Amino acid sequence: MDFIKGKYTRSIYQSDNGYVVGLFRVKETSTNLSDIVNKSVTFTGTVVDLNTEDTYIMYGEYINNDKYGYQFKVTEYNRVEPTGTDAVYEFLSSTFVKGCGKTTAKKIIDAYGESSIDKIKESMDNLLSIGISKSTSEKIYNSIKSYYDRDEDLLYLKSLGFSINEINKIIKRYPNNSKTVIENDVYSLIDIIDFNKLDSIYFKLYNETKDIRINACIIESLKQLSFLNGDIYSYKEEIVAYLYQNYEIDLGEYIDDYLDELNKLNKIIIADNRYYLYEYFNDEYYIARTLKVINSNAYPAIIKFKESIQSLGRQYNIEYDSEQMEAIKSALENPITIITGGPGTGKTTIINGILRLYRELNRLHYERMVDRVTLLAPTGRAAKRMSEACAFPASTIHRFLKWNPDNDEFQVNEYNTVNQELLIIDEVSMIDNNLFASLLKGINHNVRLVLVGDDNQLPSVGAGNILKDLIQTDMFNHISLTNIYRQSDNSFIPILAKEIKDNDIDENLQDKHDDYNFIICERDNIKNMLVQIVKKYIEKGFDESNVQVLIPQYKSQNGIDNVNVILQKLFNPPNENKDEVQIGDVIYRVNDKVLNLVNNADQEIFNGDIGYIRKINKTNSKEFMTINYYGKNIILKREDIPSIKHAYAISIHKSQGSEFDHVILPMSMEYARMLYNKLLYTGVSRAKKTLVMCGEPNAFMMAVNNNYSKGRKTSLAEMINKLYQNK
Repeated sequence: MDFIKGKYTRSIYQSDNGYVVGLFRVKETSTNLSDIVNKSVTFTGTVVDLNTEDTYIMYGEYINNDKYGYQFKVTEYNRVEPTGTDAVYEFLSSTFVKGCGKTTAKKIIDAYGESSIDKIKESMDNLLSIGISKSTSEKIYNSIKSYYDRDEDLLYLKSLGFSINEINKIIKRYPNNSKTVIENDVYSLIDIIDFNKLDSIYFKLYNETKDIRINACIIESLKQLSFLNGDIYSYKEEIVAYLYQNYEIDLGEYIDDYLDELNKLNKIIIADNRYYLYEYFNDEYYIARTLKVINSNAYPAIIKFKESIQSLGRQYNIEYDSEQMEAIKSALENPITIITGGPGTGKTTIINGILRLYRELNRLHYERMVDRVTLLAPTGRAAKRMSEACAFPASTIHRFLKWNPDNDEFQVNEYNTVNQELLIIDEVSMIDNNLFASLLKGINHNVRLVLVGDDNQLPSVGAGNILKDLIQTDMFNHISLTNIYRQSDNSFIPILAKEIKDNDIDENLQDKHDDYNFIICERDNIKNMLVQIVKKYIEKGFDESNVQVLIPQYKSQNGIDNVNVILQKLFNPPNENKDEVQIGDVIYRVNDKVLNLVNNADQEIFNGDIGYIRKINKTNSKEFMTINYYGKNIILKREDIPSIKHAYAISIHKSQGSEFDHVILPMSMEYARMLYNKLLYTGVSRAKKTLVMCGEPNAFMMAVNNNYSKGRKTSLAEMINKLYQNK
C-alpha cells in the first residue's frame, strides 16, 4: 500500500457522508511515487475533520481516472504528531492554540523543547511554573486539551470498529464529547447507527452484559417483533423468547423488574399485560382521541341531494348506483366516512363525485377548491394515479406534511397545522399507525375526513392496521362497495379478485376471457413461458411502461432477481449506443426501468416509485446516473445506486397503491411460504386491462385457501370504543 504525507490544501467536492475530493500538498511519499514530492495531487475518499494546518499521512492507491487523471484513492489516514522543535513551535503558534503567540510559543519551547505539548497536556501548572499568566495558561491548556481530545475521539472510534461514514455521523452529532457519549451509553446512537453494530461494539467496551445492554435489547426486541409482525404491542412471552434467541439474554424471574423500570422511564407502556413501545401506544391513543373529536363535528344534510347528484351524473355522463350515491352523500354530510371496495367497484368514480358535488354545492372556482380540498395517498404512484383520474392535485402524505429526512420529522405538525375543509385519502390500507397519527397532528380537526381503500389488501409495512381497526369499531360511517362494473361482458379480473377474497373459486380458472388467461406450465418452464408472454405483448406494441411482472419473492429459480435479468434482455437489450455499467452482479443500462427503494422528500420521490434510467456517467461519481421519475429527472451519485433495483419484475408488496395496464403473475410452489390469500388478491387486483397468470394451478389454489396471515395485535379499535363508552 502506498502513502503520501503532507498537508491538505482544500476540498473540490464534499458529500454529506464525508466523501471528499480534495487537493493535497505532498512532502513525503512511497519510493515509487517520488516524482510527486513537493507537488499537489488530487485525493478521493471518506475522511473526517481535515484542516489545512496539520500534517497528515494518507494510505491508499495512486490511480489514473479516465476523466480526471491521476488521483490518490484514500483507504486510511492519520494525523501526524508534530516532531522536532520547529514543528512544535509552528503548532503552538498556530490558530489551534488560543492565547499562544510566537513569543509565548518560543518561551514554552525554550523551557520544554520537543516535549512541550506533552508537558502542557500533563498539567497547566507546567505553564504557570515558567512565568505564563493564569489566564493565558488556561487558554493554551484548554486549546491543547480540546484539540487532542477530538483527535483521540477519532482514533477511539476507529479502534472500536466504526466505519468512516459512521464516525462522520457521530462527530456531527457529538462534536466535542463522542467518546463520553459512547462510554456512557453506546445504544444512544441507535437513531444513526444500526443496532447490531452498536451491540457488537458494546462487547469491545464491556466483557459482560450489564443493565444498559439488557434495557437496549428489550427495546430492540419490541421494535423487531413489531417490524416482523406489524404488531403494536407484544406479550411478555414473546419478548422473553426474542431476547434469548437473538441476544442470549435469559432474565428469568427478573424480567418484570426490567420491564417495570423501562415503564417508569417512559420507554415502554404496560397495559393489560400488553407491552408497547412508548411512541406506539401514544400514536394509537392520539388517533383514537382525535378521531372522536373530528367525528363530533356536525354538518347539515344536503337539500335535494338526489336531484343534485343525478344532475351531476347527466353532466358527466355517469349513472350513479345506490351504493355510490350513499358514499358521496355520507362523505359530504358526515365528519368521517370510510369507503371500501375491491377492483372495479367504482371507488375513483365516487371520489370524483365527491369533488364535483362539493365544488358545485359551495360554488367554488378551481383555485379556491384547491385551497380547501386535499387529495392524499401514501405513495407517489398512488398519488399520481389519483391526480390523473380526478384531474385534481394529489400529494403523498409525506410531501403534504413536509417531511425532513435529515431528522425524520414532519414540519407540518401539531404546532404548525394546515387548515383543510375536506381531506380524501386513498389506499388507506397502506398507512401505518405512526404516519396516520402524524397526519392527524398536522391537520385542523374541523375537517371532513374521507378514507378510501380496499380492506382485503395487504396491510401496511409499518405497524398497525388502520383501515381494519376503524371499520371494526363500527363508530364511523362505512360504505362497503359490492357492485362490480365490468369492462366488457367477458371481463373477469374483478370477478376473480372477489372470488379470491371469498375463498370461492369457480371451476373456470383456466377459461380464457377478454382480460384474463391462465397458462399452465411446470415451474422449470416458467421463465421460458414469461419470455413468450412478454414477446407477444411487445409484438402488440406494448413495452415495459405498460407491462408489469409481479412476483412474491426475490430469491429462487423464478424469483424477482433472476426474472429481471431475462426481462431486461427483452425490453432493453444491449446496444452500442446505450451506456451501461455493472455494479456487483447487476448491469444497469440507459432506458432501464428501475424501482426506487428509499424515501427522499427533498426530491419528491418515495419508496416504490418507478422510473427510467436516462443517463449514465461512469466517470462522474457525483452525477453518476440520471433517472426520470414521472417526468422529473433525479441525479444519483455512484454511492446511491443501492437505492434502486430493476423494476421489470417487482414484488407484490411493492406494487400496492399502483395499477398497471397489463400484469403477468407467475404461480409456483417454490413461492410456497409467500402464497396466501391477501397477497394473491393484491397481485390480481393490480391489473387494470389484462392479467396473464402462468405456472402451477395448485400454487394458485394454495394461495386462495391460505388465510394464514394472522391478525395484527393492535388496540386502536378498543381505545376508540372505550372513549365512546366514556362520554
